[in-house]
Amino acid sequence: MAEGQRQDVAPPDYERIKEWRSIVTLVVFIVTNIVVLFPFHIPIYSPRTLSNAFLDLLSAIRIIPRRGAEDADDESRHEEHHGSPVTRKPSRFVRLDFSMNIVTAPLVADLFLLAILAIGRQEVVEGTLGANNISPLDIMLFFITLAYIAISIDASGVIRYLAFKVLQWGGEVGHRLFFYLYAFWFVLTSFVGNDPVILSGTAFLAYMTRVSSNIVHPRAWIYSQFAVANIASAILVSSNPTNLVLAGAFEIKFIDYTANMIVPVIVTGIVLFPFLLFIVFNDESLIPRSIKMHELPEDARRRKPINPNIPHGRGAAEEQEDAPGEQGKLLSLEEIINPFLDRKGAIFGAVIMAGTLIAVLALNAASTGVHTTPVYYITLPAAVVMFVWDVAFGWIHRHETREIARKGREEVERLRLQRALQEAEKRAIAGQGHSVSSGLSIAAKPTSPDPGLLQARRSSVQVNTSVDEAAATGNATEKSPTTELKTENSGEPATVVEPRPTPKPPHQPTTLVSLCRDAFRWSQETFPTATAVIAHLPFALVPFAFSMFVLVQALVTKGWVQVFALGWDIWVRKTGTIGAIAGMGFLSVILCNFSGTNIGTTILLSRVIQAWKAIHYADGTPIANRTFWATVYTMALGVNYGAFSTAFSASLAGLLWRDILAKKHIHVRRLDFARVNLPVIAIAMTVGCVVLIGEVWIMRDMSPVDLR
Repeated sequence: MAEGQRQDVAPPDYERIKEWRSIVTLVVFIVTNIVVLFPFHIPIYSPRTLSNAFLDLLSAIRIIPRRGAEDADDESRHEEHHGSPVTRKPSRFVRLDFSMNIVTAPLVADLFLLAILAIGRQEVVEGTLGANNISPLDIMLFFITLAYIAISIDASGVIRYLAFKVLQWGGEVGHRLFFYLYAFWFVLTSFVGNDPVILSGTAFLAYMTRVSSNIVHPRAWIYSQFAVANIASAILVSSNPTNLVLAGAFEIKFIDYTANMIVPVIVTGIVLFPFLLFIVFNDESLIPRSIKMHELPEDARRRKPINPNIPHGRGAAEEQEDAPGEQGKLLSLEEIINPFLDRKGAIFGAVIMAGTLIAVLALNAASTGVHTTPVYYITLPAAVVMFVWDVAFGWIHRHETREIARKGREEVERLRLQRALQEAEKRAIAGQGHSVSSGLSIAAKPTSPDPGLLQARRSSVQVNTSVDEAAATGNATEKSPTTELKTENSGEPATVVEPRPTPKPPHQPTTLVSLCRDAFRWSQETFPTATAVIAHLPFALVPFAFSMFVLVQALVTKGWVQVFALGWDIWVRKTGTIGAIAGMGFLSVILCNFSGTNIGTTILLSRVIQAWKAIHYADGTPIANRTFWATVYTMALGVNYGAFSTAFSASLAGLLWRDILAKKHIHVRRLDFARVNLPVIAIAMTVGCVVLIGEVWIMRDMSPVDLR
């Protein structure tokens, strides 16, 4: 069909798709994107003797610790069978699970195509160093370095602090607070990008909705924040890596990109708000007219907030934060009402970010398009300056942060020990006689005590614990706990709990794993901000993006992208500019869910539009300026808005959002995500595309676009 439709296009570009390697390349691309959408594990079975020998080798050269007795002697396993232990012989094979996910699936696909010679050096070089004005290396360096500055600002606590101020301004009026937070997320995302807003904002909303007595479900707040964060990220090129890919592919000045995107995005945000408030989430249990918050005690208000980047900084509160009842709610409320703020770090970071964005815009505007200076020449030194600040600030305050970490770790250890002892008491009272992990040996006669006896035993338990200060730092063993049960004379045989010293673990030699673990903990305690920022950087984006660039480049060299471009050309010829906007809007959103996130979609569609230009350049027919740029900017809307559509994997931000909520015990199901977002993405894309139609009709004409 392709050759019959376009006789003036070079046939070899389309003949390639008939080769078996080209067909395999397309199949691999489709399967890879399905795996990204539905990750899974591949079981790999290894002989147990071989596995044990390998682990013994690693421990012999001190990579990992020596295997414990239960690991080394895994020849017997005990199970309960009719009340008596039964020995079951273990399998001769050990199961290992290999994850096929957003990082590994594209990489495995590239390696497979290399193995069958479907791709070679050309695709790898062009997919990493760049081709056709798309430079993956430059894009990744720019995004990661700018992300360090943005996440460092977030680590200073300023986003949670500002959100708290917005909460104060909104007061108890539910609709007003919903509007204030909506506007706050929109403005903040426009400047720092969606990742920092999702990192801090999602946790803030999880706490806020939990401590409210009449917000039944956090759905309205968390979904609205996620949508507005991805809408506002379309304004600046620096706010989303998809914008970087698009601007590079079509040589768009950063200021020109913002000038064309700001009106559709702002109008979308304005129109979407009442739609969310009065239609999608019009439920008193979701957005009450009057929000009732739990009160925070005065002593908690006056308490000095602790830097959350310090490990165990809040001590036992970290362990009890998710506890049910009033205690957990009060600890969550303290996170909101008494937020930590590093004022110096926030101010310094804001100055660095503002200066970096201004310098990037100036450098990009001054470039001639012949030998452009990579924008990471600005962001890389700025990120280094921010990193030096974080490290220096941490080193100056190292004694304070180490002391906070030590005390917090002691509190956590005491709490865990008390929980173990309480569990031992329950088992002892029940007469189960089980051995607990705290080293207590419980011997009990099976009796059926009456409720009075149980109550007497519970009330008379005394727990005496002591933990060495050195043990809290991990350099010594704990002192053994003791538990004593005192019961009244009730005529019933008492349960006897005999304390036994906690066995000291055998000495383990220093290994590479232990050195890395100790170094990481030392770094957390000495440089809490720098370590936290590095831990939150989207490093998973780097291998994923490079692998996807290579995969798409394989589609280019095998002729598939030219075929897709030919189909697009036929559609535009029949439907015109309006059809181009409608078609690209639909394609970009749908492909975000089925083409390796919005980054993979941007890479693929950018190549398709470039091939579309090449088709017209080859046959000498023009593309109208209005139609071409309408297509490009509609794609920009779609790949940003498409993040809140039907699948978490439509964007890396969606995966991050889901994981943060899960840690706060808010589990969002796939079907719920799609069901709630479908009306939201429908109205957002409709409004954005309608505004874009009016914009291109006013600002663009039908003169031919430059096809070179």
